[in-house]
Amino acid sequence: MTIASGATIAERYREIRAEVGERVTIVAATKYVSVDEMSALAEAGVEVVGENRAQDLERKHERFGETFRWHFVGHLQSNKVRVVNRLCELVHSLASDSAARRLELPALLEVNLAGEASKSGVSPADVPAFVERYPLIRGLMTMPPPAADPEASRPYFARLRELAAENGLVELSMGTSQDYRVAVEEGATLVRIGETLFHDEVSARKQG
Repeated sequence: MTIASGATIAERYREIRAEVGERVTIVAATKYVSVDEMSALAEAGVEVVGENRAQDLERKHERFGETFRWHFVGHLQSNKVRVVNRLCELVHSLASDSAARRLELPALLEVNLAGEASKSGVSPADVPAFVERYPLIRGLMTMPPPAADPEASRPYFARLRELAAENGLVELSMGTSQDYRVAVEEGATLVRIGETLFHDEVSARKQG
């Protein structure tokens, strides 16, 4: 993926910030952003980035460590926790006891609300036990099933908000480029934005 210029990203970032308000943390999802392209995010004033892979996290952090605040948003394997402990301030995707036992920083528990076999995450019924066992859990995260209509995500976001309230948690990571507006309406405190922020429309038109 070729990303947009720093100036374009900055404009989109300001627009999204105006939409979601100051209380919501915008996490730039950089899974498909190369190390070199990260400089455009720095130029745009992006503050928080979310990485999916520990090896990419290490490479990008080595070059841009103090430029951004780093979150981990991908599947957290227990053998990668040491890297995440060292470089990140928050994990969005805690979903196993093995990773939780090794984790030394605040985390959000990933909840598989739709019961999809293809996705990680604990069941809603398991949330209270996880929260009791691991005091570093600050909130919840979910990924609704893919849908063309953002409104299809609303019931899942509403349920996650209820589940967080039932367990005394305040942080909610929910909503991506497709449905972040709905997520914010349902109480998201963090949104994970990728394509809407970075997509190079000029390059896409040339390729098309």
